[in-house]
Order: sequence, then structure tokens, then C-alpha cells
Amino acid sequence: MATLLFIEDDPNIRTALRLSLEDEGYRVEEAPDGEAGIKAFPQVRPDLVLLDLRLPDMSGFEVCRALRRLSTVPIIIVTAQTDTHDLVVGLEAGADDYVTKPVNTKELAARIRASIRRTHLAGSGGIGSVSTFGGIEVRRDLSVVLKGGVEISLTRTEYDLLCEFADHPNMVLSRDQLLERVWGYEYLGDSRLVDAHIRRLRVKIEDQPDSPKLIATVRGMGYRLLVNATDRAGS
Repeated sequence: MATLLFIEDDPNIRTALRLSLEDEGYRVEEAPDGEAGIKAFPQVRPDLVLLDLRLPDMSGFEVCRALRRLSTVPIIIVTAQTDTHDLVVGLEAGADDYVTKPVNTKELAARIRASIRRTHLAGSGGIGSVSTFGGIEVRRDLSVVLKGGVEISLTRTEYDLLCEFADHPNMVLSRDQLLERVWGYEYLGDSRLVDAHIRRLRVKIEDQPDSPKLIATVRGMGYRLLVNATDRAGS
């Protein structure tokens, strides 16, 4: 049974979602504020965190960054539909996904299943599969990424995104394709999720993230991993 940590200050929302997610087969631990959530995290050892961005003691962004320093566990942020700026900042703080209030519990359960499934698949690795390009080495057998021989820390979603590019070197991948292949379900054309993760990934693998040489933007179409003939991608 997967365990979730739900950090939310509204007790009515916490109770309603906890009961719904327990019906879906999850064990749900609750925290009423950011400090309590960060403190509970190492004890609960959740498979996934649900994080409200509007907390009374510290912002959800701070909590997200703090949890990212501790773990790559999937984080799904909960935000109001009108908080577009908050959504983007939350994703760039390290969240993997988001849901908007009022929360559709069936949709939330589907996103939780997809996130946990990706984590388990990434953890299984891929024996003998190594991709190298532009000083980056993706070791599927160990589920690690090296830059110049030094391991870099990626979230599960960032790792999956990089593997998707490595599997399709020099091919343009649209945002819709990336949403379907990496997140596992359709987002009705919402590209913010992809764009935020691309920005985070560039910061970690590019020498100059503002002038990327590896993951190029193809205007009006999507993104492309630039791989030289001497590199090996998806081998």
C-alpha cells in the first residue's frame, strides 16, 4: 500500500481528500502546515507528497524546495485555478505535477498512480542501456545521470524527460507527446508543465542554461535533443 503525505492547513479539505484517497487504496498521513510536513517527512517516508501552496507558516514553495533537498519523491502541488504564477513557481521549485482546486478526486487519484508508477519504473533501471551526448551520460542500469563524470541530482520526472529525449535523438518532440509519454496521460494542451521541467532540466545539464546547446526549442513545434554523430544516444 502506497503512503501519501498531505500538507494542507484546511482540516475540511484534508479530511475529505484523505477519506477519498483511502477509498482508492492509499494510506494518507496529514500535516497542517509546512514545518509539520517537513518534520514528518523522514518519519512517514511517503511514496508521494501532496502539497498545498497556501500554508500559514511558510510558503508551499519553501516546503517544496526543502523536500527536494531531502528526496526525489514525487510532489504534486495543489493550487487555485487562477494562480498561474504560483503554479509555474511551484513547478520550478521542484514539483512534478499539479491539481487545481476544487480537486477532482478521481483525477487526483489517476495522477498519483501515474507518478508512483513512473517512480517504480525508474527505480527498476534498464540493464545495459547507456546514452551519452554533450558530456552527459545517462546510465539506465543505475538510473543515474553524469555530467563530466560527476553524478547530478534529477527528480524522477526530470530523469524520465531526459530519457525520452535520449530515446529520440535529434527528433522534435511536441509538448503533447512529452505530456503523454512522460506524465502518462493528457493535460488538454497545458504546456506549462513541460516548459517548467525543461527549464529545470537545462539548469542541471546545460553549461549555459539561457543559451542551451543540448535541448533546443523548436519554435511552434516543441523541443529537440541535439546529438552529434559521434555521440551515442539510446544505445
